[in-house]
Amino acid sequence: MAPFRLRIEGRTFRDPTNREVTLRGINVAGDAKFPTSPDLPSHKSDCFYDGDNHSFSGRPFSIDEAHVHFSRLKRWGYNLIRYVFTWEAIEHTGPGKYDEDWVKHTIQVLRLAKGYGFYIFMDPHQDVWSRFTGGSGAPMWTVYACGLNPRAFPATEAAWVHNTYPKPAEYPKMIWATNYTRLACQVIFTMFFAGKEFVPKAVIDGKNIQDYLQDHFVGACRHLALRIQEAGDLENDVAIGWESMNEPNRGLVGYQDISVIPSEQKLQKGPSPTAWQAILLGSGRSCEMATWDFGGLGPYKSGTTLVDPKGEMAWLPADYDDSRYGWIRDPGWKLGECIWAQHGIWNPASDELLMKDYFAKDPDSGRKIDYEYFTNKWFMSYYRKHKTAITSVCPDAILFCQPPVLEIPPSLKGTEDDDPNMVFSPHYYDGVTLMMKKWNRYWNVDVFGLLRGRYYSPAFAIKVGETAIRNCFRDQLSAIRREGTDYMGNHPCIFTEIGIPYDMDDKYAYKTGDYSSQSSAMDANHFALEGSGANGYTLWVYTAENNHEWGDLWNGEDLSIVSIDDKILSMSPNADGTGKNSASASTTSSDDRNLKQTLSTTSMTTLRRSNTPAEIGSKPGYRAAEAYVRPSPIATVGNVTSYGFDLRNCTFTLALECKDAATEEVSTEVFLPEYHFPGDDISVEVSSGKWTISVDDADDGMIQVLRWQHEKGKQSLTVKGPKNRQGTSPGQEEEAPGYLEQCRQSGCVLM
Repeated sequence: MAPFRLRIEGRTFRDPTNREVTLRGINVAGDAKFPTSPDLPSHKSDCFYDGDNHSFSGRPFSIDEAHVHFSRLKRWGYNLIRYVFTWEAIEHTGPGKYDEDWVKHTIQVLRLAKGYGFYIFMDPHQDVWSRFTGGSGAPMWTVYACGLNPRAFPATEAAWVHNTYPKPAEYPKMIWATNYTRLACQVIFTMFFAGKEFVPKAVIDGKNIQDYLQDHFVGACRHLALRIQEAGDLENDVAIGWESMNEPNRGLVGYQDISVIPSEQKLQKGPSPTAWQAILLGSGRSCEMATWDFGGLGPYKSGTTLVDPKGEMAWLPADYDDSRYGWIRDPGWKLGECIWAQHGIWNPASDELLMKDYFAKDPDSGRKIDYEYFTNKWFMSYYRKHKTAITSVCPDAILFCQPPVLEIPPSLKGTEDDDPNMVFSPHYYDGVTLMMKKWNRYWNVDVFGLLRGRYYSPAFAIKVGETAIRNCFRDQLSAIRREGTDYMGNHPCIFTEIGIPYDMDDKYAYKTGDYSSQSSAMDANHFALEGSGANGYTLWVYTAENNHEWGDLWNGEDLSIVSIDDKILSMSPNADGTGKNSASASTTSSDDRNLKQTLSTTSMTTLRRSNTPAEIGSKPGYRAAEAYVRPSPIATVGNVTSYGFDLRNCTFTLALECKDAATEEVSTEVFLPEYHFPGDDISVEVSSGKWTISVDDADDGMIQVLRWQHEKGKQSLTVKGPKNRQGTSPGQEEEAPGYLEQCRQSGCVLM
């Protein structure tokens, strides 16, 4: 077994020399959500329902291209990757049939990532269950296993699926997320987490649908974990851990009255049925319902509409042949009928709702169910099964526990589940910017404070002015981290998703090259992360094939930090972007001011060309790179007490406390991007000791590192770069523009 490169000590990560490791990461990659053969992003419909034969082998990118992507990320200072994959990629053909070609490719990509020194944890990703219910994740056969007919979803609005939307370019922004509160997801997530209690008649191969789905899902994850373990050089070295499940959802569990929209349902957009109306639509009945849109203060009712499936049902017909996938459905589960009618919730003969509170109480205990109860009982039951499956193969794997988004975490503190090898991995997005696709520097809302009832009136949650907004983001992330500690115990906290939409203001940046709004939003999010006290993050997202027309090629989202229609920063003197750098290392020290560094010129590498229309593709920019390529602690002797980067003043600060002094052999290390800190124009102030700055060709990625030997006790470091970098990088010809100057020439404005 490979030696541990990373271990957990209390609520910190430690390297083999016992330094605290700060994890600065990225999700790789958004391309993993859709197949390679056929190449089927969400705006295409070709062969969509032939999902059994879709292959994901080659995702997230080819072996030939992997060096380009990994070297970029390494140079930009990332040391952590959340490796996005889907259950569908492993087991798309049918139950228990694994795609070994995809597994082999994944092992090859992980091995290449090892050469760049990344820490990687595996993310079994899902969004609203599956591509066939409007998102990503589970194989198509799971939808059939639940008794649903995906071909009927457009007519019944059981799910809004981009692939089948009549005019893909007009698919409403962010409506995909409302699929959580439409029939298909409400049925499937209820079955997945609590089928034994609420859907006892749903039995396949002698198992309740809950166990059938969970066993296959964790079995697929275990199979991949086993292959990683068998590779011999990846476990605990590059592949350090596993996340539980991306953004789990309760389905209908805990709904107190299915005839009304729950008060806790904060997202409504487009036609917004109650759960009861969704049930009627799924059985072919027409319903008039409210329509909603999203404004600055959240969702608002915009009118009403009539949805008429014209008798088409979202359920599989009675004559559906289950032999297609080889399972045996229990005779007590009748196809051609609504599963909720079969459990007495309503009467199809009269369309009468009989048990509106069917999901309100736990059938076992009689206790009222709220989201916290769901998390502690049903989510944790799944989490334990997932943990057992992974640790049966990789006993020392770090488990990244992700409870339902923005809900109260499970109460694990002091229990058997309070595992010292666990990480709290919440998500956070600035909802106003994400939904409106606009950076509003004048006001925003403390959403987390509202959810926790900290305001007498929602009006008091409004924060006015950019400084107040930035502080509000920081305070929300700090509160989420502290809440995790209060409920789950003393564990590290990694925000495994946070990011911004790039297609703001009707794609204004793509038309002008001006990314100033994106820069401000991205900087505000990083300011919050750095001030939250979290141990790190993985930004959402890196999508290798992003373009200005279709964004991340998935449901109209556009959050990738790179695009084939924009300029890509490269620090390699070679233009091929492979990261194979022949430049010699050079050093700046506090004792030697005569710096002679060999730094690369700023260049760009484009792997592919897109067919993006000229009006949104002719003004490439750097996608606000100055805001996400930023300094950060790498390894700290002792404990980090605070750190942050002031982009406006190009100033990085670090405070720490240690019991033992840092030495030349074991020093505190800080990543300093040359974009902000050119080697001949850096001012360093330290509370004690001495420092060096070197440009190292480490891990096949050329990065600039400050190494600091300091005394024990409380110590501080301040590094300043040029506020307005008008000139060139050291080693460049005078006429060659520097990075920030190139940003200005392309219209990118710093805060």
